[in-house]
Amino acid sequence: MASVLFKHIYKRYPGGVTAVSDFCLEVKDKEFIVLVGPSGCGKSTTLRMIAGLEEITDGELFIESKRVNDVAPKDRDIAMVFQNYALYPHMTVFENMAFGLKLRKVRKDEIKRRVEEAAKILDISHLLDRRPKALSGGQKQRVALGRAIVREPKVFLLDEPLSNLDAKLRASMRSELTKLHQRLKTTFIYVTHDQVEAMTMATRIVVMKDGLIQQVDTPQNLYDLPCNMFVAGFIGTPQMNFVEGKLTQAKGESDVWFEFAEGKARFKIPKDKAEEDALKPYIGKEVVIGIRPELLNDNPEIVAANPDASIDVYIEFTELMGAETYLYMDVAKTGEDDLDDAVTLIARVSSRTKTKAGDKIKVSIDTDHIHIFDKETEQCIIH
Repeated sequence: MASVLFKHIYKRYPGGVTAVSDFCLEVKDKEFIVLVGPSGCGKSTTLRMIAGLEEITDGELFIESKRVNDVAPKDRDIAMVFQNYALYPHMTVFENMAFGLKLRKVRKDEIKRRVEEAAKILDISHLLDRRPKALSGGQKQRVALGRAIVREPKVFLLDEPLSNLDAKLRASMRSELTKLHQRLKTTFIYVTHDQVEAMTMATRIVVMKDGLIQQVDTPQNLYDLPCNMFVAGFIGTPQMNFVEGKLTQAKGESDVWFEFAEGKARFKIPKDKAEEDALKPYIGKEVVIGIRPELLNDNPEIVAANPDASIDVYIEFTELMGAETYLYMDVAKTGEDDLDDAVTLIARVSSRTKTKAGDKIKVSIDTDHIHIFDKETEQCIIH
């Protein structure tokens, strides 16, 4: 098993394009690290630099304390699983899984043992005589994983391995990969643009944007304590609501309010947040407040109990998701033709809600868990 250490890694292409900038990270032994971010953020390029498929422009890469910048891919003791499976169509499943071992001149009996053991782990023992064209997408993905497992590498690299599968199979394979990691006790570095995959499988998540690391933390900490608006908006479904407005405080009073929607709506900032030193310079200034959809509640009893944290909204439409309902609403809008530029919010409420499109209601905000961001830098001021 192995740790992976990135020391100020850069990847520049001819023409001045920088794909990865100052990438610093220590992946601990047996961790399941997920690199996540939008297309073009540099996550796959980073993975390919670990594999040796892309040259490192600057910086140093260590696998198990050994500098591998100039080590050939075949000598790095890593195994990579690609998005498109990359199986040989003329070979059986057994031959596909055994191919890399044959190239390394591993003994036949050892090859047979490793392939059969990997096939048992992945529940594909009954497929060993089939060719890829006779396999489903999920089965092909298992074969690709099996081909990596038989090499018994120190590090597994997985580049969006589930993106070609349907939604149901993706969900199933997520749990399979988590169980596989726990069973093999090996270091996994996984690339995806799907934040659900990242949240459900990772020990830690690396959020990337434009070749730069934005934040590295556990899934729960990323959700609860995002360092900036990009991370806050990228992690979580539906996306966090961002509302621009102004922090106000009446002369001689201690209460701090957030006013928005052209002054037509406001709610009180909790006392503990209002008294934080980090927030005081922003009183009287424009900020952005982040509100997770589940922090908005249409329950009349909760609204009545929180008058200082309730706002008037107009329900544009609703989406029933089964166990929950999404409410799409405009703040301070009282009718279909009023205030076209109203602030739009999404709430995630109980599926038993009586709220429907066209309703004018009040919703309560759980202000204890809002996030306040600097409007210019987009960095989080307080959680």
